[in-house]
Amino acid sequence: MSERASEDWKPRGHGEPSNSADPSFRKGSESPGDWPPELFEEHGRELLAVLRAHFESIREVPVTVPRGTGELSASLRQDLPEHGVEFERVLDDTRELVLPYLVHWNHPSFHGYFSNSASFPGILAETMTAALNVNAMLWKSAPAASALERVVLGWVAEMVGYPAEADAVLVNGASLATLYALATARDAALGPSVRVEGLAGRDLPVLRLYTSDQAHSSVDKAAITLGFGQVNLVKVPSDERYRMRPEALEAAILDDLAAGYKPVAVVATVGTTSVGAADPLQEIADVCERNGVWLHVDAAFGGFWRLAPSLAGQVEDLTRADSLVVNPHKCLYIPMEATVLHCRHEGALADTFRLVAEYLTSAQDEHTVDYMNLTPQLGRSFRALKLWWVIRTFGRTGLAERLEHSVELAVGLREAVTAEPLWRCPVDSIYPLVCLRYEPSQDREVCDRLNAEIVEELNASGEAFVSHTVIDDGYVIRVSIGNIHTTRADVERLWRALREIAARRFPLARAA
Repeated sequence: MSERASEDWKPRGHGEPSNSADPSFRKGSESPGDWPPELFEEHGRELLAVLRAHFESIREVPVTVPRGTGELSASLRQDLPEHGVEFERVLDDTRELVLPYLVHWNHPSFHGYFSNSASFPGILAETMTAALNVNAMLWKSAPAASALERVVLGWVAEMVGYPAEADAVLVNGASLATLYALATARDAALGPSVRVEGLAGRDLPVLRLYTSDQAHSSVDKAAITLGFGQVNLVKVPSDERYRMRPEALEAAILDDLAAGYKPVAVVATVGTTSVGAADPLQEIADVCERNGVWLHVDAAFGGFWRLAPSLAGQVEDLTRADSLVVNPHKCLYIPMEATVLHCRHEGALADTFRLVAEYLTSAQDEHTVDYMNLTPQLGRSFRALKLWWVIRTFGRTGLAERLEHSVELAVGLREAVTAEPLWRCPVDSIYPLVCLRYEPSQDREVCDRLNAEIVEELNASGEAFVSHTVIDDGYVIRVSIGNIHTTRADVERLWRALREIAARRFPLARAA
């Protein structure tokens, strides 16, 4: 910038005159502006103090406090503010009206669904990401963000054992990653004309997808969204360990081929939501290869546990997946939303999603990656920074130690359940997801009802939070262990609470 230009455009304080000779430009041109930076820092310290106090006393904080939906809605309902209020009041209202009535996922006693956690370096990285507020759509719109995304995607590939040269992109969650992967599989099966001509009114065979009867509901949603229809999502039966049966998969594919249908993709799972099962990937990959079918692997939960030393030789090999999803925000102590979609077919994601309007064109070289081309999303947050901070802060060894700790806690809980009369683990998993069931009666319906009541009472108490599923044995309690703050004492307290509730519900149980 020239010296004159620099002088013309230097920042001005309040009350300094504009260089414009046009009085209409000057009139009303003074911006109300944001907080001064020093006030931003002051309020930031206030917020960090609140968060510090929250985590220092986290074990005294109820995981959740039940409150009627009407009462909760009424407590938060207010007219649109006409004028601003002091930040202190906003922060106080958040502490009093919002925080107590959340379910605190980032709590050492949260064991529902898949227990995840945001580590402190991840929280700070998220703060910086929000402050910078860049859009990582094009290389030129956020060069360092795009370069950093490439770096962390390579690290993730190395950690999960997937080819580092594969295309990859950060997305917000595994559900959308599976949707994008299956869109790519569909286009690869039908050819490039599908982008232009679509599916409607074309003389196409019936398109089929295949997955286990244990697969995540996001596969059904992808079938609906992409126009396959739920009737064309074939649910392959699982075996006694809740793993997809490869021989049943191949039989279904061959039957469909004989009927004139077109098999498009198989979705296999490593770490199923209900019980933490892992489909036999090598046998499934053989079936897909023999029949020319795309293999997408949902390893959102199971992908990173190979880092834990005790599981290194037990996890499924992911390398043969045509596409793969893993979730750093489930296992690597990274705040939501941080999911990685890999695709081993170079350019396949871009063949499906690349559409560059004139206002998005930019110079390209061999280093350039425009991540907007790999999914439908244009506006993209700077997700790579929180991965970069957390992975660098803990390192591979530190992450492995923390994952191993969760595995050890789960092993201890399974052993305690197995040793307790009237309790059992009806299904096992190598991952830190423990399914347990209280069985004081031979009547399955009675036991189902009791276990549901145990879950309801425990969650209502605020002492811990668990979720459930229903398997062949009936209603089971799911305990997911993975929060970075969870200790052995936390798991022991959970197990004691479960037994005490069971004893009250059905006095044959005796809590030690």
